[in-house]
Amino acid sequence: MSPFVEKSNRVLATPLGLGPRGLVLLAALLLVPAYVTPLWDMTMYAPQYQEGLRLHIYSYKLEGGNAGQDAREINILNHYIGMRDLTTEDFTEFKWLPFVIGALGLLFLRAAVFGSVGSVLDVTVLFIYFSPFSLWSFAYKLWMYGHNLSPGAPVKVAPFMPPLLGSRQLANFEVYSYPGWASYAIGAAGLALIAALIIAWRAALRRPAAAPTGTG
Repeated sequence: MSPFVEKSNRVLATPLGLGPRGLVLLAALLLVPAYVTPLWDMTMYAPQYQEGLRLHIYSYKLEGGNAGQDAREINILNHYIGMRDLTTEDFTEFKWLPFVIGALGLLFLRAAVFGSVGSVLDVTVLFIYFSPFSLWSFAYKLWMYGHNLSPGAPVKVAPFMPPLLGSRQLANFEVYSYPGWASYAIGAAGLALIAALIIAWRAALRRPAAAPTGTG
């Protein structure tokens, strides 16, 4: 076995110290807001809606502002341009996203309690894959909504992409789209994981290798 492989195996098998364990536990706790606060918020302003129409996107549902009235108003407006209704049932992401976040949380807890440097590396890689995939899935859904318009709609508009981040003028509406508190918490969870991995890896490198046992 080459010295590099031997050293890597030793580092990955090193148990976590108290600091990295605490950071991984913090990462698990930071996933909780995904169940109680929005992942994304969208607001639409127009001359006739100066206070804005708001849509909150959770990990498991869509919720309109003003006790749900805004979602109904947005769907009425979408009907005129041929866009299908925005409904919770239409988002397949709501079926798997809460379970994936929960599974990640359980893996984080397992790594915090029983883990080694290698287990933190594993959950960090999973998290890095999960985050951009979820963002891509959300962006693709927005693209599909804006590019699959009914040809028989009363008002004809060119296919469009609602903003994923920032603002965009769509007809007479200014649409704003920004991450919600849950997305910031999930981002902080990722930073906690990376910090835990760096600290644990450096500590493992400083740890002296066990002396080989002789056969006599």
